[in-house]
Amino acid sequence: MEEKTYPIPKELLVGRGTELFDHVSESLKDFLHEKNISLDKKHPLAFTFSFACEQSSLDQGSLLGWSKNYRARGLQGKDVVQALRDAIDRTGGMDIEVLAMVNDTVATMMTCGFDDNYCEVGLIIGTGTNACYMEELRHVDLVEGDEGRMCVNTEWGAFGDDGALDDYLTEFDRDVDAASNNQGKQIFEKMVSGMYLGELVRLVVLKMAKLGLLFDGHVSDALRTKGKITTANVAAMEEYKNGLKNTRDILTGLSLTPSQDDCIAVQHVSTIVSFRSSNLVAAGLAAILTRIKQNRNLRALRITVGVDGAVDETLSPFRLSHEQLQLVKARMRAGLEAGLKRKGSTAIKMLPSFVYRTPDGTEHGKYLALDLGGTNFRALLVNFKKGLQQNTRLHHKIYTIPLEIMQGTGEELFDHIAECISDFLDYMGLKNARLPAGFTFSFPCEQTALDTGTLVSWTKGFKATDCEGHDVVSMLREAIKRRNVTVKKNVSAVVNDTVGTMMSCAYEDPQCEVGLIAGTGTNVCYMEELKNIEKTEQSTGQKMCINTEWGGLGDDGSLDDIITPYDVEVDQTSINPGKQRFEKLTSGMYLGEVVRQVLLDLTRGGLLFRGHVTEALKTAGIFQTKYLSQIESDRLALLQVRSILQGLGLDSTCNDSIIVKQVCGTVSRRAAQLCGAGMAAVVDKIRENRGLDHLNVTVGVDGALYKLHPHFSGVLQETARVLAPQCNVTFLPSEEGSGKGAALITAVARQRGEM
Repeated sequence: MEEKTYPIPKELLVGRGTELFDHVSESLKDFLHEKNISLDKKHPLAFTFSFACEQSSLDQGSLLGWSKNYRARGLQGKDVVQALRDAIDRTGGMDIEVLAMVNDTVATMMTCGFDDNYCEVGLIIGTGTNACYMEELRHVDLVEGDEGRMCVNTEWGAFGDDGALDDYLTEFDRDVDAASNNQGKQIFEKMVSGMYLGELVRLVVLKMAKLGLLFDGHVSDALRTKGKITTANVAAMEEYKNGLKNTRDILTGLSLTPSQDDCIAVQHVSTIVSFRSSNLVAAGLAAILTRIKQNRNLRALRITVGVDGAVDETLSPFRLSHEQLQLVKARMRAGLEAGLKRKGSTAIKMLPSFVYRTPDGTEHGKYLALDLGGTNFRALLVNFKKGLQQNTRLHHKIYTIPLEIMQGTGEELFDHIAECISDFLDYMGLKNARLPAGFTFSFPCEQTALDTGTLVSWTKGFKATDCEGHDVVSMLREAIKRRNVTVKKNVSAVVNDTVGTMMSCAYEDPQCEVGLIAGTGTNVCYMEELKNIEKTEQSTGQKMCINTEWGGLGDDGSLDDIITPYDVEVDQTSINPGKQRFEKLTSGMYLGEVVRQVLLDLTRGGLLFRGHVTEALKTAGIFQTKYLSQIESDRLALLQVRSILQGLGLDSTCNDSIIVKQVCGTVSRRAAQLCGAGMAAVVDKIRENRGLDHLNVTVGVDGALYKLHPHFSGVLQETARVLAPQCNVTFLPSEEGSGKGAALITAVARQRGEM
């Protein structure tokens, strides 16, 4: 199964029906083009249409009425299949045969029935709600024939439109109905579905505040505003561990000052409203199951209900709108500016690298490069041939950093690195060569010169003691001395991996002035105008490369409005809670764990793995980010997805596999969009620095997430393009990684007499 989601602009929901279907048809054509599906062949098409339709056949359906905020004009009473066919004809260039139209509830039942022969009921409980079931044909008077069964789409959201639920309606239900765009319609749906639960909670809380029962009687303008409490907020308030904290954060965001008792009371309101919803859905489901049992004259009934909708509700906070991404871009830009100006603590550190130039191709000679960036240490020998970029010779060897070394003492860590260097020099036959060396150190460092770097803080799982606040170059030199390793001048330059990546790619493309890492961690560097760097007094040259350490965006709370409860759980169980919040939303070290938290929640809710929470699923770190890349591969069939999950001890059905793939795709898409928004902020800043109407710039990229994930790079590039339309950004993957860049920085500095 291959898929792509196309957002529907809000104006189309209430515009002309022809425009809505033209958008659907144009999206279909784009999908065929993107997936290289031949436009010359005839393709059979099935159409899931999640609104009430009267069907006289499988490929015909007259719209009875819109729901869920849709009000497109000119379609009510019309055949929506024909409307789609007409739109496909208007778009042109496709040979499509619409063979079937189904309600989403029926499609859910059929999907689950593919795995489970006992599945004869479909249930949607999400933005809207509905149910379908297999009815005896003899009872369906609208259809000829009396043998066998047919699936009936109940459209139960309209239960109560005839007054049948009047005894159960509260004043808050009546207020929600009165403010809706289909007053008096879909009464049951307004009591139970995700589109309305947040609003019900808001109305209850508003009344309690007016009565002086909450917030000392204070009522904010936000609390008076329709839609300010969402169903996602309700879910966050009821969360098992962080519910009360989330409640306080949500209420504070509504310009309220809640006491502890206020938070407990509002959390209780949320629980009561959602509990009533689940009870009402259960009662409706019980009516359907009882009817099926009586139809078949059975004493006991074994049956499976296929469920969808709650998954979408769970994932909705991960889906970022264009407006939210623009806000992220603006906050990133503000963080960049603040970090350049202040020497004190800022979320984005903006560390000067003392790299003033990119390579010009004249660099030459042999250099040693040392690269510490994650669980591996890499030693390299790089030989630059003057003016011959293509003939650069590179040899390297990779050494593992054991966990006990990563989290032991600083002396043990640097002694281990020195031993690796000694082994590499022996391996290359260079024991007494006395080569200049560059050190790629992929952690935040305050530099006062090219060959000094004080570690600000460890990231990516490192916790070695007695390193933070110390010069890592001095620590490495002392370890080299203790191990009697011969390196000329010991270490001539310390370089962040992002800076090394930019330099490595700039050797191939002179327009490369930005470096991006999207792998285990994430970071960006770029060439900033020296006059803008107020935190340093350097005056050499016109520009300097700044290592942004953008992973710290959000440490000051600036991303709290897009951080989900799952992100909070991942952060709190990390070794650096409250730090590197942007990195925890976007990098390979954390994405798998975010997915695991979502899967755990869905399973506890009975929506995955038959509600069975296994020890494997409770094991932190078991869902590695590499599995996201594998599961999201367009070439991977669902059976192969099931195989991956079973290898993790997760016994999945076909439907489970679909949901897991959906979760992975949503989490990784958000990560790529956030990186794209950040990149848009960086390139727009470069453009404005230089007073340009249009900027052409290349970004050198390294990292497994960017290089190996099937969709991450494409989503990142598209987001940057949309959010920075005046910048033409080329992304150049680094072939040699940041190690070669460290050698280049050493070569450039030696050549220019800067060391």
